[in-house]
Amino acid sequence: MSVNDSAFQKAQKYELLDPDVRLMLQVRNGNAAAFEKLVEKYQNRLISVLEHIVPNRDQAEDLTQEVFMRVYRARERYVPGAKFSTWLFTITHNVASNAIRKHVRRKEVNLTSSPSGKIDVQPLDTMAKAKSGLMPTRRVDQKEMSAIVRDAIQTLNERQRMAMLLSKFEGMSYIEISESMNLTTQAVKSLLSRARSNLRDILQPYVDSGQLPLGASEPSLRNSDSHGLGTVN
Repeated sequence: MSVNDSAFQKAQKYELLDPDVRLMLQVRNGNAAAFEKLVEKYQNRLISVLEHIVPNRDQAEDLTQEVFMRVYRARERYVPGAKFSTWLFTITHNVASNAIRKHVRRKEVNLTSSPSGKIDVQPLDTMAKAKSGLMPTRRVDQKEMSAIVRDAIQTLNERQRMAMLLSKFEGMSYIEISESMNLTTQAVKSLLSRARSNLRDILQPYVDSGQLPLGASEPSLRNSDSHGLGTVN
């Protein structure tokens, strides 16, 4: 079997199994209504994921628009090689990575030195606690706890954060995440393991105080509202 035959069979498989692939093929053929359906279905999902990647909702909305612009510009070249959502989040990951690199470069330019000549950088867990303004010395309400968990998520590096969000928001398998992030499945497993460990270290004081249930190091994002992470499991 030739490579072209294999790619054709894969495209046929995803066209048969995934209704969103069929919509995207209609977009490829110039169907504007099909594109509107995909935007309507995925827009809020992309914003929700990107809100945990970039500093604020406005930027998340801007990046979501950029993702869909890339999808539309790529329509004539589209050939199904995976589920539509996997392809879409591959683009999302690339857009988010570019935005983060630009943000980091701007921060590097704006960094000021301390009197000793050394850059004053706080540990990430300290930054998370300082940002929330909360310590586990009192009971906090659901909204405050969501903010604490959200701040903890922000301390993960870019790849850990994206892998965690794709796993918890989108329910993607290791294979789907690996395809979206251009990593091996073993690398994805390692990323998720390190992400859980890092979150556990930051959130442990709240677990010990009984304000978060055991296993809180892996936040449940599916029931979160648009501004926080909701509950943790």
